Amino acid sequence: MNQTTDQIAQQERGRTLPFGPLQDLMTDATVEEIWINRPNEIWIAGSRGSIRLDVDFDDDSQHRVLERLLRSSGRRLDRTQPFVDATLADGSRLHAVIPNITREHISFNIRKFSSKTIRMADLLESGVIDSNVHDQIDAALASRKSILIAGATQAGKTTLLSALLNSLKEGERIISVEDTFEIKCDAPDWVAMQTRDASTETSQAIDLRRLIRESLRMRPTRLVVGEVRGAEALELLVALNSGIPAYCTIHANSAKAALEKLITLPLMAAENVSVEFARSVFTDSIGLVIFCEQTPAGRRVTEVYAPRHD
Repeated sequence: MNQTTDQIAQQERGRTLPFGPLQDLMTDATVEEIWINRPNEIWIAGSRGSIRLDVDFDDDSQHRVLERLLRSSGRRLDRTQPFVDATLADGSRLHAVIPNITREHISFNIRKFSSKTIRMADLLESGVIDSNVHDQIDAALASRKSILIAGATQAGKTTLLSALLNSLKEGERIISVEDTFEIKCDAPDWVAMQTRDASTETSQAIDLRRLIRESLRMRPTRLVVGEVRGAEALELLVALNSGIPAYCTIHANSAKAALEKLITLPLMAAENVSVEFARSVFTDSIGLVIFCEQTPAGRRVTEVYAPRHD
């Protein structure tokens, strides 16, 4: 099949740019996520939903681009570490997996994040929250109550978490822990930490449990856990029981389901913790459970649950 001059120029440009055919997509503000399933195609998601792009992007080119993307992250991807979560130089989040975990080809996702500092006023203006939710969050922050933010992937949980942190008054010392850096906070007294996989250079892995334990020695007035999904909930329980307010996200189908999930997670640590104790601490400490959804109108807070009012 004969190629047009434009097609040949596009292919040549893709070969010479550091990130190949991903280059323009990385800077396109309308593109929220980019992913690769197999050679010669790219999928993108944005306001128009998911779209497949057919491009000249073979297997070798994808490997080279992935290596360049990972270069600044300090994380590795090989047969001993077939998965990777990494923060890219522009703040985007990269997740990649290679064969033979995948059947044949590498697969990677790039979730992009706005560099703009998001505040509660921005979410109110865009309709993500209404004035009632805004006031409830303000009251919970002022009374030093913890907040749990729930929802599915891409529901806007981290955006809301960042916005409420940017609503805290000066004088707070915020310590955040995540698997990969996603939270954006402009507080002057903020320390952000992320987990680390074991490698040949650093044989010891650092997980969220360890990071939460370390954070408690750093004099936080507010603790932030990017996502709670496992045994690290025990360390969160300890923090809340010692009077430190915390702000976290969790995957769940409703606000009440999120709280129930959080209550059972400390049991995964195989420690001597009862469900009754976990329920008592979490329901007393958490002022609000906020549920976010991706609706036809966009991302919205659709449910707010106050456990202590039950």
